[in-house]
Amino acid sequence: MVEWIIIGGGIHGCTVATYLVQKKKVPIHNICVIDPYPEPLYKWKRLTGLIDMPYLRSPFVHHLDSHPFSLQSFQKEGEGNFYGPYKRPALSLFNQHSDTVLEEIGISEAWIQGKVEEVVKGHAGWKVKTSGMDGIHGKNIVIATGMNNQLAYPKWGSDLVAERPEQAGHLFAESLPEIEPPIVVIGGGISAAHLVIKLSRQFPGGVIQLARHPYRVNDFDSDPGWLGPKYMRGFEKTSRYDERRELINHARHKGSLPSELANKLRNLSRNNTFTFIQDEVQSWHISGDDIILHVRKGKSAVKAKTILFATGFSQEVMKVDWLQKLIQEEKLMCANCGFPVVNKDLSWCNHLFVTGPLAELEIGPVSRNISGARKAAERIIHHSV
Repeated sequence: MVEWIIIGGGIHGCTVATYLVQKKKVPIHNICVIDPYPEPLYKWKRLTGLIDMPYLRSPFVHHLDSHPFSLQSFQKEGEGNFYGPYKRPALSLFNQHSDTVLEEIGISEAWIQGKVEEVVKGHAGWKVKTSGMDGIHGKNIVIATGMNNQLAYPKWGSDLVAERPEQAGHLFAESLPEIEPPIVVIGGGISAAHLVIKLSRQFPGGVIQLARHPYRVNDFDSDPGWLGPKYMRGFEKTSRYDERRELINHARHKGSLPSELANKLRNLSRNNTFTFIQDEVQSWHISGDDIILHVRKGKSAVKAKTILFATGFSQEVMKVDWLQKLIQEEKLMCANCGFPVVNKDLSWCNHLFVTGPLAELEIGPVSRNISGARKAAERIIHHSV
Protein backbone atom coordinates (compact mmCIF):
# COMPACT_ATOMS: atom_id res chain seq x y z
CA MET A 1 0.00 0.00 0.00
CA VAL A 2 1.25 3.46 -0.88
CA GLU A 3 0.50 6.61 1.10
CA TRP A 4 -0.81 8.63 -1.86
CA ILE A 5 -2.52 7.68 -5.12
CA ILE A 6 -2.86 10.51 -7.63
CA ILE A 7 -5.28 9.96 -10.52
CA GLY A 8 -4.02 12.10 -13.40
CA GLY A 9 -0.49 12.92 -14.50
CA GLY A 10 -1.03 16.33 -16.06
CA ILE A 11 -0.18 19.74 -14.63
CA HIS A 12 -2.38 19.26 -11.55
CA GLY A 13 -1.37 15.72 -10.67
CA CYS A 14 2.33 16.42 -11.16
CA THR A 15 2.11 19.59 -9.08
CA VAL A 16 0.53 17.67 -6.19
CA ALA A 17 3.22 14.98 -6.46
CA THR A 18 5.96 17.63 -6.42
CA TYR A 19 4.53 19.36 -3.34
CA LEU A 20 4.15 16.05 -1.51
CA VAL A 21 7.82 15.24 -2.07
CA GLN A 22 9.29 18.72 -1.63
CA LYS A 23 7.19 20.14 1.20
CA LYS A 24 5.57 17.17 2.94
CA LYS A 25 8.70 15.01 2.53
CA VAL A 26 6.76 12.00 1.30
CA PRO A 27 9.16 9.46 -0.26
CA ILE A 28 8.44 8.95 -3.95
CA HIS A 29 7.98 5.21 -3.40
CA ASN A 30 4.96 6.11 -1.25
CA ILE A 31 3.30 7.90 -4.16
CA CYS A 32 1.58 6.40 -7.18
CA VAL A 33 0.54 8.49 -10.20
CA ILE A 34 -1.96 6.83 -12.55
CA ASP A 35 -2.34 8.26 -16.05
CA PRO A 36 -3.39 6.90 -19.47
CA TYR A 37 -0.20 8.17 -21.11
CA PRO A 38 3.40 6.91 -20.96
CA GLU A 39 4.97 9.94 -19.29
CA PRO A 40 4.13 13.05 -17.24
CA LEU A 41 2.54 16.05 -19.00
CA TYR A 42 2.15 14.01 -22.19
CA LYS A 43 -1.19 15.55 -23.14
CA TRP A 44 -0.13 19.06 -22.13
CA LYS A 45 2.92 18.88 -24.38
CA ARG A 46 0.98 17.43 -27.27
CA LEU A 47 -1.81 20.00 -27.18
CA THR A 48 0.44 23.04 -26.74
CA GLY A 49 2.79 21.69 -29.40
CA LEU A 50 -0.03 21.26 -31.92
CA ILE A 51 -0.75 24.99 -31.94
CA ASP A 52 2.91 26.11 -31.73
CA MET A 53 2.19 28.12 -28.61
CA PRO A 54 5.33 30.23 -28.04
CA TYR A 55 4.55 31.58 -24.54
CA LEU A 56 2.28 30.57 -21.70
CA ARG A 57 -0.51 32.88 -20.69
CA SER A 58 0.49 32.46 -17.04
CA PRO A 59 3.27 34.54 -15.44
CA PHE A 60 6.67 33.17 -14.40
CA VAL A 61 5.65 32.31 -10.82
CA HIS A 62 3.12 29.71 -12.00
CA HIS A 63 4.79 26.35 -12.51
CA LEU A 64 5.09 22.87 -10.93
CA ASP A 65 7.82 23.55 -8.38
CA SER A 66 6.87 24.51 -4.83
CA HIS A 67 9.44 27.33 -4.83
CA PRO A 68 7.78 30.41 -6.40
CA PHE A 69 10.88 31.76 -8.17
CA SER A 70 12.18 28.38 -9.30
CA LEU A 71 11.37 28.96 -12.97
CA GLN A 72 12.96 32.40 -13.02
CA SER A 73 16.20 31.09 -11.51
CA PHE A 74 16.18 28.00 -13.74
CA GLN A 75 17.38 30.11 -16.68
CA LYS A 76 17.93 33.76 -15.88
CA GLU A 77 19.54 34.76 -19.17
CA GLY A 78 18.69 34.19 -22.78
CA GLU A 79 16.60 36.01 -25.33
CA GLY A 80 12.98 35.02 -25.61
CA ASN A 81 12.74 33.14 -22.33
CA PHE A 82 10.08 35.47 -20.93
CA TYR A 83 7.57 37.77 -22.60
CA GLY A 84 5.94 41.01 -21.56
CA PRO A 85 5.52 42.82 -18.23
CA TYR A 86 4.22 39.68 -16.49
CA LYS A 87 7.28 37.71 -17.62
CA ARG A 88 5.27 34.94 -19.23
CA PRO A 89 7.64 32.00 -19.85
CA ALA A 90 8.41 30.48 -23.22
CA LEU A 91 6.69 27.10 -23.58
CA SER A 92 10.05 25.42 -24.22
CA LEU A 93 11.49 26.87 -21.00
CA PHE A 94 8.42 25.90 -18.99
CA ASN A 95 8.58 22.32 -20.29
CA GLN A 96 12.33 22.03 -19.64
CA HIS A 97 11.83 23.30 -16.11
CA SER A 98 8.91 20.91 -15.53
CA ASP A 99 10.94 17.94 -16.78
CA THR A 100 13.83 18.88 -14.48
CA VAL A 101 11.59 19.28 -11.42
CA LEU A 102 9.85 15.95 -12.06
CA GLU A 103 13.13 14.18 -12.69
CA GLU A 104 14.50 15.53 -9.41
CA ILE A 105 11.59 14.11 -7.40
CA GLY A 106 11.84 10.78 -9.28
CA ILE A 107 8.35 10.84 -10.76
CA SER A 108 9.13 7.88 -13.04
CA GLU A 109 9.30 5.63 -9.97
CA ALA A 110 5.70 6.53 -9.14
CA TRP A 111 4.31 6.38 -12.66
CA ILE A 112 1.72 3.76 -13.64
CA GLN A 113 0.27 3.93 -17.13
CA GLY A 114 -3.36 2.90 -17.17
CA LYS A 115 -6.92 4.09 -17.42
CA VAL A 116 -8.91 4.15 -14.18
CA GLU A 117 -11.95 1.90 -14.25
CA GLU A 118 -13.05 1.84 -10.62
CA VAL A 119 -12.29 3.45 -7.26
CA VAL A 120 -13.44 1.59 -4.17
CA LYS A 121 -13.07 2.42 -0.49
CA GLY A 122 -12.00 -0.43 1.76
CA HIS A 123 -11.31 -0.85 5.47
CA ALA A 124 -7.65 0.09 5.18
CA GLY A 125 -7.85 2.70 2.44
CA TRP A 126 -8.61 3.01 -1.26
CA LYS A 127 -8.38 0.54 -4.11
CA VAL A 128 -8.03 1.78 -7.68
CA LYS A 129 -8.63 -0.65 -10.51
CA THR A 130 -7.09 0.25 -13.86
CA SER A 131 -7.19 -1.17 -17.36
CA GLY A 132 -3.90 -2.96 -16.69
CA MET A 133 -4.01 -3.81 -12.97
CA ASP A 134 -6.59 -5.38 -10.69
CA GLY A 135 -5.92 -3.08 -7.79
CA ILE A 136 -3.62 -0.37 -6.51
CA HIS A 137 -4.02 0.25 -2.79
CA GLY A 138 -3.41 3.55 -1.06
CA LYS A 139 -4.24 5.47 2.11
CA ASN A 140 -5.02 8.81 0.42
CA ILE A 141 -6.28 9.52 -3.06
CA VAL A 142 -6.21 12.72 -5.13
CA ILE A 143 -8.46 13.04 -8.18
CA ALA A 144 -6.50 15.30 -10.52
CA THR A 145 -8.22 14.54 -13.79
CA GLY A 146 -8.76 17.54 -16.06
CA MET A 147 -10.93 18.20 -19.09
CA ASN A 148 -8.67 16.90 -21.83
CA ASN A 149 -10.70 13.90 -22.91
CA GLN A 150 -14.10 15.49 -23.54
CA LEU A 151 -14.17 17.70 -26.61
CA ALA A 152 -16.73 20.44 -27.27
CA TYR A 153 -18.35 21.00 -30.66
CA PRO A 154 -21.05 23.35 -31.90
CA LYS A 155 -24.33 21.52 -32.47
CA TRP A 156 -23.70 21.04 -36.17
CA GLY A 157 -20.04 20.10 -35.77
CA SER A 158 -20.23 16.58 -34.37
CA ASP A 159 -22.45 15.44 -37.25
CA LEU A 160 -19.99 16.84 -39.79
CA VAL A 161 -17.02 15.13 -38.12
CA ALA A 162 -18.91 11.84 -38.05
CA GLU A 163 -19.68 12.08 -41.79
CA ARG A 164 -16.36 13.52 -42.99
CA PRO A 165 -13.64 12.57 -40.46
CA GLU A 166 -10.99 12.79 -43.17
CA GLN A 167 -11.82 16.47 -43.70
CA ALA A 168 -13.18 17.73 -40.37
CA GLY A 169 -12.00 17.24 -36.83
CA HIS A 170 -11.31 18.78 -33.46
CA LEU A 171 -7.91 20.36 -32.93
CA PHE A 172 -7.43 18.37 -29.72
CA ALA A 173 -8.71 14.99 -30.95
CA GLU A 174 -6.35 12.02 -30.91
CA SER A 175 -5.95 12.28 -34.69
CA LEU A 176 -6.38 15.18 -37.11
CA PRO A 177 -7.82 15.24 -40.62
CA GLU A 178 -5.48 15.80 -43.55
CA ILE A 179 -4.86 19.53 -43.88
CA GLU A 180 -5.69 21.00 -47.28
CA PRO A 181 -6.69 24.60 -48.06
CA PRO A 182 -9.03 26.32 -47.96
CA ILE A 183 -9.00 25.66 -44.21
CA VAL A 184 -11.73 26.95 -41.90
CA VAL A 185 -10.87 27.26 -38.19
CA ILE A 186 -13.96 27.37 -36.00
CA GLY A 187 -13.50 29.33 -32.76
CA GLY A 188 -12.39 32.71 -31.44
CA GLY A 189 -10.34 31.91 -28.34
CA ILE A 190 -6.66 31.51 -27.61
CA SER A 191 -6.28 28.03 -29.13
CA ALA A 192 -7.96 29.16 -32.34
CA ALA A 193 -5.66 32.21 -32.44
CA HIS A 194 -2.48 30.16 -32.17
CA LEU A 195 -3.77 27.69 -34.76
CA VAL A 196 -4.67 30.42 -37.25
CA ILE A 197 -1.23 32.00 -36.88
CA LYS A 198 0.46 28.63 -37.42
CA LEU A 199 -1.63 27.69 -40.47
CA SER A 200 -1.29 31.15 -41.99
CA ARG A 201 2.45 30.62 -42.13
CA GLN A 202 1.99 27.31 -43.92
CA PHE A 203 -0.91 28.30 -46.17
CA PRO A 204 -0.89 32.11 -46.58
CA GLY A 205 -4.23 33.27 -47.94
CA GLY A 206 -5.75 29.82 -47.54
CA VAL A 207 -7.09 30.12 -43.98
CA ILE A 208 -10.45 31.40 -42.73
CA GLN A 209 -11.26 31.94 -39.06
CA LEU A 210 -14.98 31.74 -38.31
CA ALA A 211 -16.08 32.95 -34.88
CA ARG A 212 -19.35 34.07 -33.33
CA HIS A 213 -17.81 37.07 -31.60
CA PRO A 214 -15.01 39.59 -32.16
CA TYR A 215 -11.71 39.04 -30.39
CA ARG A 216 -12.16 39.25 -26.62
CA VAL A 217 -8.93 40.70 -25.32
CA ASN A 218 -7.82 39.96 -21.76
CA ASP A 219 -4.32 39.40 -20.42
CA PHE A 220 -5.50 36.45 -18.34
CA ASP A 221 -8.56 34.21 -18.37
CA SER A 222 -9.75 35.79 -15.12
CA ASP A 223 -8.83 38.95 -13.22
CA PRO A 224 -5.59 38.57 -11.18
CA GLY A 225 -7.63 39.70 -8.16
CA TRP A 226 -8.96 36.12 -7.98
CA LEU A 227 -5.48 34.92 -7.05
CA GLY A 228 -5.66 36.59 -3.66
CA PRO A 229 -7.98 38.12 -1.07
CA LYS A 230 -9.21 40.98 -3.29
CA TYR A 231 -12.00 38.81 -4.71
CA MET A 232 -11.53 35.50 -2.90
CA ARG A 233 -12.49 36.98 0.47
CA GLY A 234 -16.02 37.63 -0.77
CA PHE A 235 -16.10 34.30 -2.61
CA GLU A 236 -15.23 32.37 0.54
CA LYS A 237 -17.88 34.24 2.54
CA THR A 238 -20.50 33.12 0.00
CA SER A 239 -22.06 30.02 1.55
CA ARG A 240 -24.49 29.16 -1.26
CA TYR A 241 -22.80 27.10 -3.96
CA ASP A 242 -25.20 28.28 -6.66
CA GLU A 243 -23.91 31.80 -6.01
CA ARG A 244 -20.30 30.59 -6.09
CA ARG A 245 -20.98 29.01 -9.47
CA GLU A 246 -22.39 32.29 -10.76
CA LEU A 247 -19.32 34.15 -9.51
CA ILE A 248 -17.03 31.65 -11.27
CA ASN A 249 -18.92 31.82 -14.54
CA HIS A 250 -18.97 35.61 -14.47
CA ALA A 251 -15.27 35.87 -13.57
CA ARG A 252 -13.95 33.74 -16.41
CA HIS A 253 -13.04 35.52 -19.63
CA LYS A 254 -14.24 32.65 -21.78
CA GLY A 255 -12.93 32.57 -25.32
CA SER A 256 -10.48 35.41 -24.67
CA LEU A 257 -6.88 35.96 -25.76
CA PRO A 258 -4.05 38.30 -24.73
CA SER A 259 -3.51 41.55 -26.62
CA GLU A 260 -0.37 40.55 -28.52
CA LEU A 261 -2.19 37.63 -30.13
CA ALA A 262 -5.16 39.81 -31.11
CA ASN A 263 -2.80 42.40 -32.60
CA LYS A 264 -0.91 39.76 -34.54
CA LEU A 265 -4.15 38.35 -35.96
CA ARG A 266 -5.35 41.81 -36.99
CA ASN A 267 -2.06 42.48 -38.77
CA LEU A 268 -2.23 39.14 -40.59
CA SER A 269 -5.82 39.86 -41.60
CA ARG A 270 -4.92 43.33 -42.93
CA ASN A 271 -2.20 41.71 -45.04
CA ASN A 272 -4.71 39.16 -46.37
CA THR A 273 -2.70 36.30 -44.87
CA PHE A 274 -5.98 34.94 -43.55
CA THR A 275 -9.64 35.97 -43.44
CA PHE A 276 -11.66 36.60 -40.30
CA ILE A 277 -15.45 36.12 -40.49
CA GLN A 278 -17.67 36.96 -37.53
CA ASP A 279 -20.70 34.80 -38.05
CA GLU A 280 -22.37 31.56 -37.03
CA VAL A 281 -22.89 28.38 -39.04
CA GLN A 282 -26.51 27.38 -39.46
CA SER A 283 -26.12 24.36 -41.74
CA TRP A 284 -23.71 22.61 -44.07
CA HIS A 285 -23.69 20.32 -47.08
CA ILE A 286 -21.16 18.40 -49.14
CA SER A 287 -20.44 19.36 -52.74
CA GLY A 288 -17.93 17.02 -54.34
CA ASP A 289 -14.77 17.31 -52.23
CA ASP A 290 -15.86 20.58 -50.63
CA ILE A 291 -17.68 21.28 -47.40
CA ILE A 292 -20.08 24.19 -47.79
CA LEU A 293 -20.96 26.15 -44.64
CA HIS A 294 -24.12 28.26 -44.65
CA VAL A 295 -23.77 31.15 -42.20
CA ARG A 296 -26.49 33.17 -40.52
CA LYS A 297 -25.56 36.73 -41.54
CA GLY A 298 -23.35 36.27 -44.60
CA LYS A 299 -24.84 36.50 -48.07
CA SER A 300 -22.52 33.83 -49.46
CA ALA A 301 -21.57 30.41 -48.14
CA VAL A 302 -18.07 29.51 -46.94
CA LYS A 303 -16.27 26.76 -48.84
CA ALA A 304 -13.65 24.53 -47.22
CA LYS A 305 -11.54 21.47 -47.89
CA THR A 306 -10.61 21.16 -44.21
CA ILE A 307 -12.45 22.25 -41.08
CA LEU A 308 -10.73 22.33 -37.69
CA PHE A 309 -12.71 22.94 -34.50
CA ALA A 310 -10.80 24.97 -31.90
CA THR A 311 -13.81 25.01 -29.61
CA GLY A 312 -12.27 23.74 -26.41
CA PHE A 313 -13.44 21.06 -24.03
CA SER A 314 -16.83 19.99 -22.77
CA GLN A 315 -17.96 21.34 -19.42
CA GLU A 316 -19.35 17.90 -18.54
CA VAL A 317 -16.25 16.93 -16.56
CA MET A 318 -18.27 14.99 -13.99
CA LYS A 319 -19.74 12.57 -16.53
CA VAL A 320 -17.20 9.82 -15.92
CA ASP A 321 -18.53 6.36 -15.07
CA TRP A 322 -16.10 5.49 -12.27
CA LEU A 323 -16.51 8.95 -10.72
CA GLN A 324 -20.31 8.80 -10.76
CA LYS A 325 -20.22 5.34 -9.21
CA LEU A 326 -17.86 6.59 -6.49
CA ILE A 327 -20.18 9.51 -5.73
CA GLN A 328 -23.14 7.15 -5.31
CA GLU A 329 -21.35 4.51 -3.25
CA GLU A 330 -19.68 6.97 -0.85
CA LYS A 331 -22.61 9.43 -0.86
CA LEU A 332 -20.28 12.28 -1.77
CA MET A 333 -21.82 15.74 -1.69
CA CYS A 334 -22.24 17.69 -4.94
CA ALA A 335 -23.71 21.12 -5.62
CA ASN A 336 -26.61 21.67 -8.01
CA CYS A 337 -24.10 22.21 -10.82
CA GLY A 338 -22.86 18.65 -10.22
CA PHE A 339 -19.42 19.63 -8.93
CA PRO A 340 -17.95 18.47 -5.59
CA VAL A 341 -18.67 20.26 -2.34
CA VAL A 342 -15.37 19.90 -0.49
CA ASN A 343 -13.69 21.14 2.68
CA LYS A 344 -11.07 23.90 2.77
CA ASP A 345 -8.32 21.28 2.51
CA LEU A 346 -10.09 19.99 -0.65
CA SER A 347 -11.11 16.73 1.01
CA TRP A 348 -14.35 15.35 -0.40
CA CYS A 349 -14.42 12.79 2.40
CA ASN A 350 -11.71 11.38 4.65
CA HIS A 351 -8.54 10.68 2.65
CA LEU A 352 -10.11 11.67 -0.70
CA PHE A 353 -9.02 14.98 -2.26
CA VAL A 354 -9.67 16.82 -5.51
CA THR A 355 -7.91 19.42 -7.62
CA GLY A 356 -8.43 21.12 -10.98
CA PRO A 357 -12.03 21.58 -12.18
CA LEU A 358 -13.33 19.42 -9.35
CA ALA A 359 -11.98 21.87 -6.76
CA GLU A 360 -13.31 25.10 -8.24
CA LEU A 361 -16.21 25.63 -5.82
CA GLU A 362 -13.51 26.01 -3.15
CA ILE A 363 -10.50 27.40 -5.05
CA GLY A 364 -12.52 29.71 -7.33
CA PRO A 365 -12.15 30.75 -10.99
CA VAL A 366 -8.39 30.01 -11.15
CA SER A 367 -8.87 26.40 -10.08
CA ARG A 368 -8.28 24.93 -13.55
CA ASN A 369 -5.09 26.90 -14.19
CA ILE A 370 -1.48 26.34 -13.15
CA SER A 371 -1.99 28.81 -10.32
CA GLY A 372 -4.99 26.75 -9.23
CA ALA A 373 -2.84 23.61 -9.23
CA ARG A 374 -0.38 25.31 -6.87
CA LYS A 375 -3.14 26.53 -4.56
CA ALA A 376 -4.72 23.09 -4.45
CA ALA A 377 -1.44 21.31 -3.78
CA GLU A 378 -0.70 23.68 -0.91
CA ARG A 379 -4.06 22.96 0.71
CA ILE A 380 -3.84 19.21 0.21
CA ILE A 381 -0.42 18.85 1.82
CA HIS A 382 -1.65 20.76 4.87
CA HIS A 383 -4.69 18.55 5.41
CA SER A 384 -5.53 17.56 8.96
CA VAL A 385 -6.87 14.02 8.49
